[in-house]
Amino acid sequence: MLRTRLNEALKEAMRAKKQRTVSTVRLILAALKDRDIAARSRGVTDGIPDSEILGLLKTMIKQRAEAIQLYEQGGRCELAEQECEEILIIKSFLPRQLDESETRAAVDAVISEIGANCIKDMGRTMAELRGRYGECMDFSVASCLVKQSLA
Repeated sequence: MLRTRLNEALKEAMRAKKQRTVSTVRLILAALKDRDIAARSRGVTDGIPDSEILGLLKTMIKQRAEAIQLYEQGGRCELAEQECEEILIIKSFLPRQLDESETRAAVDAVISEIGANCIKDMGRTMAELRGRYGECMDFSVASCLVKQSLA
C-alpha cells in the first residue's frame, strides 16, 4: 500500500511540476529498490513489507536531520533548507504520530488494563504499547511517561 502511495505521489508531483517532490520521491523509490534487491537474498521475492519501508523512511529523515546540522555549521543555509523540505516530503508518507496528550492517554489506559503498578512493570507496559501503537507513537516520549506513571 505504501509502495502504491509513493508511485502515485511521484506521478502527481510530475504532473504538478513540483521538482523537489519529484526528486525526493525518486530518492525514496531508489532506496526502496535497493532494499528489495537486498531482500531477495533472504527469500523475499515480492518486495519488502510496509513496516520495513517505514523504517527506511525514518532512516532517511534521520540522515537529513544530521545533514542539516552539518550544513548549518558550514554556513550552507540553502542546502539545509533543501534538506528541511525533503524531510517534510518524506514525513508526509509516515502515519500520523500521536501527540503528547494522546500518548499520555494511551499510556494510562495500558497501565490500568494490564495492572502495572511499579517500575518493574515498565518492560511489560512498553511491550504492550509497541504492540498496539507500533508506528504511530514516539516511544521515547512514551517511555518517559511510563516512568513517571510507575514511579
